[in-house]
Amino acid sequence: MKKTLAMALAATTALTTGAAAQDITEFRIGILGGENAQDRMNNYECMVDYTNDLLGVETKLFAPADYNGVIQGLLGGTIDMAWLGASSYAATYLQDSEAVEPVLIKVNLDGSVGYHSIGFARVDSGITSLDDMAGKAFGFGDPNSTSGYLIPSIEIPQYKDGITMESGDYFGEVKFTGGHEQTIVAVNNGDIDGGVTWADGQGNWEDGYNSGALRRAVDAGLVDMNDLVQIWQSNVIPEGPVVLRSALPEDVKVKMTTLVDELFENDPDCAYGVAAGDTLGFQPVTHEMYESIVAARQSVIGN
Repeated sequence: MKKTLAMALAATTALTTGAAAQDITEFRIGILGGENAQDRMNNYECMVDYTNDLLGVETKLFAPADYNGVIQGLLGGTIDMAWLGASSYAATYLQDSEAVEPVLIKVNLDGSVGYHSIGFARVDSGITSLDDMAGKAFGFGDPNSTSGYLIPSIEIPQYKDGITMESGDYFGEVKFTGGHEQTIVAVNNGDIDGGVTWADGQGNWEDGYNSGALRRAVDAGLVDMNDLVQIWQSNVIPEGPVVLRSALPEDVKVKMTTLVDELFENDPDCAYGVAAGDTLGFQPVTHEMYESIVAARQSVIGN
């Protein structure tokens, strides 16, 4: 596929030299919430340099406080590219099926393209499973997060009879923390008893697995994984797509798809930051990968 993309890029460039600069005056990359804005910007700074050189126009990063900021930016045409979660992509698609095109998906070290919602608590809380969470405070991340809300809201009630996502039913309190990093910090600090976040589920627990929000938190020095314990894991969730705004010029879409597709080979450190940990890079993906997530979101949230 990389050879195909490279050939397409070469052909497009030959036919439309300078067209991108004429058709767009800047390129805007949106970054989903989940950790503090400065860390998100730092992880993507390498993409700014590469995109500036590739497109010949100024590249800007946008890190809204919540997932919906990126979704609305894509829908409104103020953001051109983003790596969305599957549920955020579903939200975008349900509001405007023509707004964006999914082009790439992150690949794990074993070649798979999925991850998990991970439930966790502090070791010293004595909580080892959802059975121990009765009457306790449980934290979600963002309502547009796949692993931080959509999938656990469906699968956790299936764990056993009597569990709902309503405060005071099974859990003493169910609350949104605002993002993955906030959930991790809240559990680590004892502000809530348990929560969910995302991880590929591969590698070692003490490292925060190979990639995901736990790995980000370990890299940032926010937590020692030996203080935390896993209490639940979802079924496999498809990694979210890198999407491009459909209205972009075709040569821009080809160039940016190729850039991200080849990022791991050309700059592993940059790929590590963008992909939230160790990966084999990215590979092509289509909308069909997310049809089950679109249906799940529509049934739970509506749009």
